[in-house]
Amino acid sequence: MTRWTCPQCDREFARQRQSHVCVPGCTVDETFAPFPPVYREIYDRLVAGLGPIHEDAVRVGVFLKSRHKFAEIRPKARSLSLELVLPRRVEHPLIARVLPMAGGRTVHLFKLTRVEDVDEPILDFMAEACDG
Repeated sequence: MTRWTCPQCDREFARQRQSHVCVPGCTVDETFAPFPPVYREIYDRLVAGLGPIHEDAVRVGVFLKSRHKFAEIRPKARSLSLELVLPRRVEHPLIARVLPMAGGRTVHLFKLTRVEDVDEPILDFMAEACDG
């Protein structure tokens, strides 16, 4: 997929001159450096096995994009927050909040604290969101 790179912040986007907040990008390692190492392990498990994706890392988190942004992963003080956009509402014990979006899509907010939290249903949700 051809992507547009903002000349001010050097971040990549799906559409030319796409609206965004110009903040400097960084590496995934830099995003997770101030947090417990388990957060990076959780992140690695979440993205392992996904098809080609773009990891848009900034200080507050990593935005995952395929054809569009499908997930935000943000390290927080007490957990790793996973905001996942799906074409339907799903149920899972680690969902902290669900928000409807336009077009019938739904944002699911997961709070993850252990690598073991990333179970098969969450990996299936990640793949569905990436493909969606």
